[in-house]
Amino acid sequence: MTVLRVDASIQGDRSASSALADLVATEIAAARPGETIVRRHLGADPLPSDAWATALGASFTPEDARTPAQQDALALAVTLADELRTADAAVLALPLYNWGVSQHVKTWIDLVIAGGSPGEPLLQGKPVVLITTRGGAYGPGTPKEGWDHSIDYLRRIVGQVWQGDVTVVERELTLVGVDPALDEFTELAALMKKTAEESAVAAGRALAAR
Repeated sequence: MTVLRVDASIQGDRSASSALADLVATEIAAARPGETIVRRHLGADPLPSDAWATALGASFTPEDARTPAQQDALALAVTLADELRTADAAVLALPLYNWGVSQHVKTWIDLVIAGGSPGEPLLQGKPVVLITTRGGAYGPGTPKEGWDHSIDYLRRIVGQVWQGDVTVVERELTLVGVDPALDEFTELAALMKKTAEESAVAAGRALAAR
């Protein structure tokens, strides 16, 4: 089994989303030692921000008339689509930034779509653990209810366009201990962290059992 792992955090070793992805990966490795995990870190190694437009332009240009930049951009798009197409499962750790997906994730998604055929279900029927983390709280009754414009979009792309079998692992209040304004939520944040970690472990075991 080949598992594609995609991270998008800009927090390095302090990343809450990557820590949850590590738990998923650990369970897979324990149950299925020797499995191949292909990694792409969009935060640590961002894709070129202009690559999508260039790749899109290349797709409307006769092959023999494409510039070197168009050739490179389209090749990158095809590579990214192939990573999903050839994977047997995926672990996507994509945190919320500024109430939506980060520029790194949007560029990746756009390039993947450009590199495949229109509407291609690149993850059809494959297990996908979709991990998202949020610095604050966005649940019902909170001041930021409805401000999370990331998770529904990701479900639409990963679950409906790419047709993956999606399991979502979520953690909120990751900025507790960083932002003093959130100190009153320390106990709740600890509970949310524990629940998310348990969900990540369960998701990793379930994926490994597929």
